[in-house]
Amino acid sequence: MTLPSATKLSQWDALQLESLKSLGWSNEELISRVNSGDLPKDDSKFQFDYAGLRTVASEQPDTFKAAVENGYQIKYNTIRGIHSWIFVALKQDAELILEPGSEAVAASLTADEAASLAGVLSFGWALTAVDDAGTAGDDRRTAYRVSPAG
Repeated sequence: MTLPSATKLSQWDALQLESLKSLGWSNEELISRVNSGDLPKDDSKFQFDYAGLRTVASEQPDTFKAAVENGYQIKYNTIRGIHSWIFVALKQDAELILEPGSEAVAASLTADEAASLAGVLSFGWALTAVDDAGTAGDDRRTAYRVSPAG
């Protein structure tokens, strides 16, 4: 569970940050490259230009640094945004369920991945394990569902 004082990022800024984290840079290098604008061209389906992240880094340097070094919570999630975060941060194309009244994202996650996802979700979302037996298979993954809380 994320503490109320956690650093907060917009969903789009979080996706951009996770995209850059996937490049394997150290925290210091990531911060330096964002601040200097020395960023790669993104050829993913998202076509990140990193402008929003550069704005956060310049206007709120303490927030940006804390998000990189200590993690963050997303200010407001959407169902499609959660699906995208899992794709970018966890490298998994989760199932997007858009049935009216039953909207959810389903994914098979390790305990660490589930903890990461739970930590970034905004208020109003619940991450629930759906495997009756707990851990599923030799890969130590469990089926989870992210849906509106309540």
